[in-house]
Amino acid sequence: MDADGWLADTRTSYDTVAVSYADQLRHAVDGAPYLRATLALFADAVRAAGDGPVADVGCGPGHVTEHLARLGIDAFGIDLSPAMIEVARRDHPGLRFEVGSMTDLDLADGSVAGLLAWWSLIHLPDSVVPSVFGHFRRVLRRGGPLLIGFHVGQEVRLKTTGYGGHPMKVNVHRRQPGQVAGWLRAAGFTVEAQLLLDPDEEVPQALLFARLRTTDVPAPA
Repeated sequence: MDADGWLADTRTSYDTVAVSYADQLRHAVDGAPYLRATLALFADAVRAAGDGPVADVGCGPGHVTEHLARLGIDAFGIDLSPAMIEVARRDHPGLRFEVGSMTDLDLADGSVAGLLAWWSLIHLPDSVVPSVFGHFRRVLRRGGPLLIGFHVGQEVRLKTTGYGGHPMKVNVHRRQPGQVAGWLRAAGFTVEAQLLLDPDEEVPQALLFARLRTTDVPAPA
């Protein structure tokens, strides 16, 4: 599938399910102690690196952006779906949300103190991931942490319905942590930690913490 095709399908799919998605996931982090602990660790890493704005890239309805804000982080959200951004602004009026794509991230070089991609890479084709990680590298400040969550596996599944039974057309990529870590290293990151959740389930989940290597990285804006 060409880039414009999968991006358009992803945007349309999440526009369609935005309200139902928000209703189903509004309290998802609150009921997940390991995810809460991971986000708290990420927030600590942002503060330790000097604090500043944090981009939640692929923020959906903004529930994780809002959780970071409750942890004292200056978080803002970016999402491909205009309908998701409308819901995020409705539900979290005190926070900043923008329509945008991680494939062409409209942020200044070295402008964010941390970056979160919370299960938002799962629809990217493998061929696109390295360039997206290049954007992440470009916009992160020196020492700023990157946290990525994703489904673990070795297959791609076409999702045709979801979140209230609404129609969707998105490929869902399940990847091995080693593969994602390899892309990160190639983009100039050092992988600092890996957490595997639900290892006995059919589809485990993984979280990777990474930082830019200390040489040849953008200075703070």
